[in-house]
Amino acid sequence: MSKEALFMKRSSAPITVRVGHREFVKINATRYDWRDIYHLILTLGWPQFAGLVLGIYILINLFFATLYLLGGRCIAELAPGSFSDAFFFSVETLATVGYGHAYPDTLYGHCVTTLEILVGLFGLAVMTGLIFVRFSRPTARIMFSKVVVVAPFNGFPTLTLRLANLRHHAMVEAEFRLLFMRSELTQEGEDVRRFYPLRLQFDHLISFPAALTLRHVIDETSPLFGLTQDELKLADSRMLVSVVCVDPVIQAPVQTQTEYLHDQIAWNRRFAEIYTEDSFGRYTLDLSKFDDTMPG
Repeated sequence: MSKEALFMKRSSAPITVRVGHREFVKINATRYDWRDIYHLILTLGWPQFAGLVLGIYILINLFFATLYLLGGRCIAELAPGSFSDAFFFSVETLATVGYGHAYPDTLYGHCVTTLEILVGLFGLAVMTGLIFVRFSRPTARIMFSKVVVVAPFNGFPTLTLRLANLRHHAMVEAEFRLLFMRSELTQEGEDVRRFYPLRLQFDHLISFPAALTLRHVIDETSPLFGLTQDELKLADSRMLVSVVCVDPVIQAPVQTQTEYLHDQIAWNRRFAEIYTEDSFGRYTLDLSKFDDTMPG
């Protein structure tokens, strides 16, 4: 097998991408692109990131410790042939600590320590940037109801779902989108996936303080009009909800989404009330009833 064929075989390993409840497996696609290593590192989990940093740190010190050993007595006060002494001298040099008991004693030693100090300074700058980006990435702490319900509202059957802002401050400029997906047969008999936006009673909110409900009226213009529960199941129907808003604390947009399967639609049910108002005009939100439903 040629080197080119071997490379293509390695780069053609299946790649899994999960979106909601659906899983996609890519084949014949390159797994890694070293031109995008920054994005790759940011997608690692914290244990993987810590392991990567520790591994690179150890490898760098092993590399320079080997260079010090190859230079003979290039570092004064180090035991000849002691790899551990060379390793820990490398650790001190990489961090620019310099305890003073050992120092370069030849031109070779000065050159290697200079190179290692440059690597340490560059590595510290890169690591600081990566850790800052990982900590500063905003997340949207928005909770979705476990089901969506269908019940009459103002005389029309209405699809309803709930959202809750779990931050202890109001989000601003919130935008909501609801997408309906189903499989359909074309006139040629091909099974294709269709996507239909569902019109909401409101899709933008200036302030999103606590919890709210999104409603889609199932009238003659709705893609859901006339569909039964069995028809939704047969077409493998799903709904995707997306929320984009601005966190005023960090002044950055945040986004989150969730997916509902056809069996997560509760027919002829409505959500239980979660708000109560006291004598001072304050609204109390009971999140323990967030997913509770009652007959519609």
